[in-house]
Formats: sequence, C-alpha cells, structure tokens
Amino acid sequence: MVSDSVATAQPDPYLVLQTESGKRHLSLVGSNCWTIGRSDDNNFVLPDRWISRNHAMLQCMETGEFYLIDLGSRNGSFVNGRRVSVPVTLHNGDMLTFGQTELQFYCPSVEPQPSSSLNTIDSQDFTATATLHVRRLISVMVVDIRDFTVMTRQLDEKILSEVIGTWFRCAGEIIGEYGSWVDKYIGDAVMAVWIHGTQGVDSDEMLRIAKAISALHKMTSTLYEQYPLPFPMRIGAGLNTGYAMVGNTGSGDRPDYTALGDTVNAAFRFESSTKQLGLDIAIGETTYEYLTQVGANEEIFKRYTVNMKGYETPILTHAGSFSDLDRFLKINGDDE
Repeated sequence: MVSDSVATAQPDPYLVLQTESGKRHLSLVGSNCWTIGRSDDNNFVLPDRWISRNHAMLQCMETGEFYLIDLGSRNGSFVNGRRVSVPVTLHNGDMLTFGQTELQFYCPSVEPQPSSSLNTIDSQDFTATATLHVRRLISVMVVDIRDFTVMTRQLDEKILSEVIGTWFRCAGEIIGEYGSWVDKYIGDAVMAVWIHGTQGVDSDEMLRIAKAISALHKMTSTLYEQYPLPFPMRIGAGLNTGYAMVGNTGSGDRPDYTALGDTVNAAFRFESSTKQLGLDIAIGETTYEYLTQVGANEEIFKRYTVNMKGYETPILTHAGSFSDLDRFLKINGDDE
C-alpha cells in the first residue's frame, strides 16, 4: 500500500506523488522491487481508473541503477512523456506517468555505477554494509527476443508496449518460479543467474534451469494467440556454467548476487551464436557435461564450433531447438 514518509531531506531514493492534499513521498528502500497498480497486492496502490491492476514495476539492480518495467499495462508507462516498451534506466528527477497519475523519481544519494562495480545502495533499512566478493560456481542464462526491431516497425506503439511489458512480467515470474531472478535487463533481453553449491551442480538444479528455458519459450509462443502480432514471437537462449566472482549485496534470506567475468560474457555469446547456427538454444561445454548426467547426448544437443566476438579462437558449444530441449525434458519425466 502507499505510505507517507517524512517530507524532509532524504538521502534515499523515493517517489513524489502529487495529490489534492499535497505531495506524498513514497520511500524506495528496504527492498529491490516495487510494483505499481490499482490492485491491493501492489506496493504502491494508485486509485486511477486508467491504471491497470498490475501496471508497472521499479527494480533496483545491484549496481544501484533503477529500472522502470512496464508490466503489459493497457495504457502504458511513460518516462518524461515518452512511452516505454523495454525496461529503461531512471535518472534523478525523471517524471513517471501511469494513466493520469504522475510521480517524480528522485535518487539524490545513489548514482548509477559502472557495470563492473558491485557496490550497493546505502539505506537505513538495508542491513548489508559491504559487498562480499567470492568465487562461486554459477549458471548464467541469457534470453533474447528474436526479430524485435522488425516487430517495432510493424506494430502500433501501444500494442508493442503491452506485448513486451507482458513478456517481461511473465519472464520475471517464470525465472522466479525456477529459483532465480532477473539480474540484468539488456534492451529486449534478460539475464538470470543460478548460484550453485560448493559440491558442484545438483542434477535437479540443472533440470530446473532447463525447465525454465522451456517455460519461457512456451510463454513467448502464447503471446501470438493473445495479441494481434505480425508473426509469432520467438526467443533465443544461451546457458553457460562456470566459476565467476560474485558480489553478495543482500541480507537475510534473500541474498542479492551479481556476477562478473568470462562465464557471464560467454553466456551472451552463446545466445548470439544461436542466430549463426539457426537454432534456439546454445550451451557451454561445462553445462553440457552436467546435463549428460541426466540424459543429454549429442543427438539432442549437437556439438558445434563457433567464432564468437571477443574470443581469438573458436569456441565449442552444444546447441539445439526447443523441440530438442523438450525431448530431453521428457526423458526426465517432464510431460508438460
């Protein structure tokens, strides 16, 4: 629910809502995600009939950057008068418009950090005091909307915003359901990270990630039935497993991790390689080795050598289609 905070000097991020009785300051501390809409289950409930039940979301990333993500709202979300379709970075003083309601975003004490930085925001409600850098085994998934630029040229802006907003909302829900969270938004793509234990990757963990990719594909496919799209929406996916330096900037039962290094970079390259190969999903060699422990083989994920940007020598990958992925999951008893 919307709550008032003291309207004095605030070093922490906040929103200002103009009401008939004056300005209301809505604090943006104590969490990394705030939802906005008419429904009572939102963090900020706005009684505006032009606002959707679940309209938009603000997310604070580990770098300190704030993103505005439209959740497929009917009437759109606007930043400084411009309708947004993909997640956008907010800047101090930006004007946000939802329906007929305007809020101003203030982030006076937190400036966006370079992507290589793992500093977190300072907050009286945030108990973490330092970023811990540790070397961990992780799996990185990158999922990208195919032919997004072509779609933007063929779709009405209102429909495009609603479709893409719905996709980001559903993608976040699916990734959460399968044990991770959206670590980064990159234009029309999302990145998620799974942190593994010190003993390696549990078979159930790797299957859960594979199921997440399959669920993302199926969700994307259904959007063609819900909206008047010029062609079915498709995604490509890259998945890589390896060691990386991760920063733990969270506290309590929800640590917030962000990862750096070649393991992360390669996941993006694997996703890009699917376009060269004409396939849907490409995985790293270590990921493939873990999947072989639960039935994967080269009939399902064939082996390829690809030239990837930033790498001097060709890289080995295993790649396949979503039907190949579903065939693999059926081996493991997933008949969805």
